[in-house]
Amino acid sequence: MAVMAFVLIQTQTGTAFSVGDAVRAVDGVIAADVVTGPYDVIAKMQAATLDDLAKLVASKIHAVDGITRTYTCPILKL
Repeated sequence: MAVMAFVLIQTQTGTAFSVGDAVRAVDGVIAADVVTGPYDVIAKMQAATLDDLAKLVASKIHAVDGITRTYTCPILKL
């Protein structure tokens, strides 16, 4: 069973839409939407394990130009 998470993303001013497009193109991203509020983009992601998810965020999401901060929220399935 895959691990899923929401990744809350803050961006540099004026880059939310380009960040959203770039994040949507990353393998493992199910959806990425530009939103208002304290975060600019919210992405839903999946990976085989929690470690794989963390590696994906650290290596692919953090590499997107314009991202200043992320907050990863794993989805619980109890």
